[in-house]
Amino acid sequence: MTTLRLATFSIVARDKKTGEFGVAAVTAAPCVGAMLPFAEEGVGAIATQAWVNVNIGYQGMQLMRSGLSVRTAIEAVLSDDKAVGIDRNSVFAHTGEECTGEKGHLIGDTWGIAGNTLSSHKVLESVASAFKSAKGELSHRFIEALEAGQREGGDSRGKMSAALLVASPRPKVYQNLRVDMSPDPLLELRRIHDECVRLQVEFGEDAGDEDEVLRKVVPRVQR
Repeated sequence: MTTLRLATFSIVARDKKTGEFGVAAVTAAPCVGAMLPFAEEGVGAIATQAWVNVNIGYQGMQLMRSGLSVRTAIEAVLSDDKAVGIDRNSVFAHTGEECTGEKGHLIGDTWGIAGNTLSSHKVLESVASAFKSAKGELSHRFIEALEAGQREGGDSRGKMSAALLVASPRPKVYQNLRVDMSPDPLLELRRIHDECVRLQVEFGEDAGDEDEVLRKVVPRVQR
């Protein structure tokens, strides 16, 4: 079992039109993308944080893959960590009593947001408001939402790493991104995302086999 204290704020969501599932997060700890996000096409997404037990993600996704709801799957593997997840029909979030600092979660019909060691609860409210009002693809809406949370104060200890993961029937390179050990991870995440969007458009995805490489490098089952 791998555990690490990871204070952060994160969002999981489902796109009703495309069938995509995704996770995005920013934190004051390093390498958030190595532990927090789990997403799989046709199954769902889970974010696990606080005293991170990655088995919540691994085992939770396995249980969801077998047909259990996200609530049943997460409750089956929960500890005192924080987790938020989504499947094709529902959203579930849990905040353990031992999570530190300002903490909590919010859920909607197609999204869930969780945070701990936050500057205030308004971080979660800002993330939710920005995500609901943002337009475009799930990856873009995630970045808009995280930026809104950071403007509200984000993680009270600062920021160091960020991650974005979207599991899609039509995967793109900008749907699986990580920024580690950066003084401004969200700024860097947006820069990389926007540049990868430009490259995806430039190389195309439907023009023929030679132009399929940018889609194929992103696996259909994503971690």
